[in-house]
Amino acid sequence: MNISVGLMQQRDAVDVELSGPFVDAQGETYPPGRHHFTSEIELTPMEPGRSSFALDDVTIGIGFHWERRERQVFRGVIRIVRRDGLTVINDVSIEDYVASVISSEMSALCPIELLKAHAVISRSWLWHPKSNPEAFGSGEGSFRRGDEIIRWYGREAHRDFDVCADDHCQRYQGITKAYSPAVAQAVHATAGQMLLYDGAVCDARFSKCCGGVTEQYCSAWDDRDVPYLISRYDGEGILGPDSEFSSSRIRSLAPEFLESWILSLDAPAYCNTRDPALLAQILPGFDLETRDFFRWTVTYSPEEIRELVRNRLDEDLGAIMDLQPLERGPSGRIIRLRIHGRNKALIVGKELEIRRALSRTHLYSSAFVVQRDGSNFVLRGAGWGHGVGLCQIGAAVMASRGKTYDEILRHYYPGSSVEVRSL
Repeated sequence: MNISVGLMQQRDAVDVELSGPFVDAQGETYPPGRHHFTSEIELTPMEPGRSSFALDDVTIGIGFHWERRERQVFRGVIRIVRRDGLTVINDVSIEDYVASVISSEMSALCPIELLKAHAVISRSWLWHPKSNPEAFGSGEGSFRRGDEIIRWYGREAHRDFDVCADDHCQRYQGITKAYSPAVAQAVHATAGQMLLYDGAVCDARFSKCCGGVTEQYCSAWDDRDVPYLISRYDGEGILGPDSEFSSSRIRSLAPEFLESWILSLDAPAYCNTRDPALLAQILPGFDLETRDFFRWTVTYSPEEIRELVRNRLDEDLGAIMDLQPLERGPSGRIIRLRIHGRNKALIVGKELEIRRALSRTHLYSSAFVVQRDGSNFVLRGAGWGHGVGLCQIGAAVMASRGKTYDEILRHYYPGSSVEVRSL
């Protein structure tokens, strides 16, 4: 079964380099080489296992701190459709899509059990809206009450394709990233396997690094409980009762404890690894440019925050006087933040809107403690991403320590099971 992946949009024309012959719907053959298209077309490879096509200047990491343009290579059918410009779409089999995702989200050199776990959740995430259409809405919500802005950015349906190729959905970079025998083995070993809860395919969310405690679904998206997307301590077993960071204290949600957890550089967790060899093995090259993601620090002047809020939220609060967390999720991620300005105060939520408001791209996460250094605001934070579901760094460490993929999935999605589902 094939799915359609949106790759890029161009205003007037698309340049494609074909490797191998392709044929259009009318039977006309397009030989290898560069081709310039200004209208709709569908090209099918005449040698599917060998032919590919390449696109220059594909934007990846849109809106994030690692945003850049890359040349990327794909297999399968290429379609160009016109919708306020030209949209390039790749039709590819689900299993080839999964192989690309697990090589794009992480490194193809990852431990095999991590690759298996990621294959299962990537396949599940893709299939969830198809098997649960009643639970799949626009995925986005927003409301304004006086000086409070609450907004979340979820998974909405695309008009002309099933999923996009960037972090908004799942990273899909074709065959650009180096495949490995382990990737092929992971996809083959888990073929058709999905993550299920109570008989339904799971909405298997994941992020790069939870910071030591995963977050619950409703902290990032709409206000509902998802029983397998709950907060979990990302560590080995249960910490002893005398530990400074005991699991019972994590569950207590005490604000003062959450702050001490966020400030601790040595908080015990799977994803707290500084092993450069392991990180080089599990992270794609551009992700390796992001350092200190388990614990991180950002410093802003009051004027910088004023400008960020003005540019990102179209609100001029005047000189910034204070940043006050009003509500945190169980991982310490701030869900509602009051920004005090000299002119007025504004309450912002949920976690991604906070990350957008306080950065030209996105803060690593909303799990941060606000400190002052003179007039400057110092944000000391934990983790990279929303923290819901599987923690990619933590799962990689688990795999490197001999955990199997089903053990990894049970850890991050409690109560779930892995089963084969026909597509």
